Amino acid sequence: MNIHMKFKFILTLLISTGALMASAQRPAPDSEATKGGELTIQPINHATLVLTYQHKNIYVDPVGGADAFKGESAPDMIIITDIHGDHFDPKTIEAVNTKHAILLVPQAVADKLPATTDKTNLVILKNGETTHKLNISITAIPMYNLPESPTAFHTKGRGNGYVLTIGGKKVYISGDTADIPEMRTLKGIDIAFVCMNLPYTMDVKTAAGGVLAFKPKVVYPYHYRGQDVNEFKRLVNAGDKNIEVRLRDWYAK
Repeated sequence: MNIHMKFKFILTLLISTGALMASAQRPAPDSEATKGGELTIQPINHATLVLTYQHKNIYVDPVGGADAFKGESAPDMIIITDIHGDHFDPKTIEAVNTKHAILLVPQAVADKLPATTDKTNLVILKNGETTHKLNISITAIPMYNLPESPTAFHTKGRGNGYVLTIGGKKVYISGDTADIPEMRTLKGIDIAFVCMNLPYTMDVKTAAGGVLAFKPKVVYPYHYRGQDVNEFKRLVNAGDKNIEVRLRDWYAK
């Protein structure tokens, strides 16, 4: 092997090793069978995850720069819930967006997109509105704090939670919310991602109460920095042993 070939080999090995190390820090992805094929769920960090369906990749609240997504295929759709920096980071969107990705956001996020952002595929949803993209139905639902207040961290109507119908399965992404009536009355949710961290969203007990009200088949506690997710699991399963609580390390180093 000549020096040039050896250099290329070492460089390729280093790049591959870096990608493997980045992905190794994350929890292993979960897979769900749907009518349209396999749905893959990859926790990334805090409120960020990647859903893959029919070879299309959906980035939810991507933050952390391109490094956070090493080993992941480029996004075909990016979904943002709210304006706060742990959900919306224009630099990360720019870093991971290959210019063809659909960018699905609430109006408040659209208003804060930099002028340099490619808005060709921008879709703005208000609470209650539905769109269909990539063979997926996406409905925006409210996410807000209780009691309602104009000075709350999250005011009603600004951000979106989402219900995605993927291959016949309903996936709920809570975003930053309290135990609101719109969450408690959800029907037929197969997989839910439910937030809990004080003082911005719910505590563990409140989050468990909300989950027991709408009874998803599977629930992932996410966006839970500083909260006891084992206690969340205990409370949910004490109320309904048929709900599968999936604990994953969203803060792996």
